Amino acid sequence: MLKRIKNLFVRRDEEGQGLVEYGLILGLIAVVAIAALNATGGSVNTLIQKVASSLTTVS
Repeated sequence: MLKRIKNLFVRRDEEGQGLVEYGLILGLIAVVAIAALNATGGSVNTLIQKVASSLTTVS
């Protein structure tokens, strides 16, 4: 009986560890995505403004 109880706690610890790892990976992906958007945000904004200005001159 004691062995079963120990096995329950060992499984929970491993599952918790996996959850923490997935959380860290998700956080790292979010940081990289935000950095990429900040790096390219200015050029994308400039491109959208050029397209918008060319559309208003055509109309």
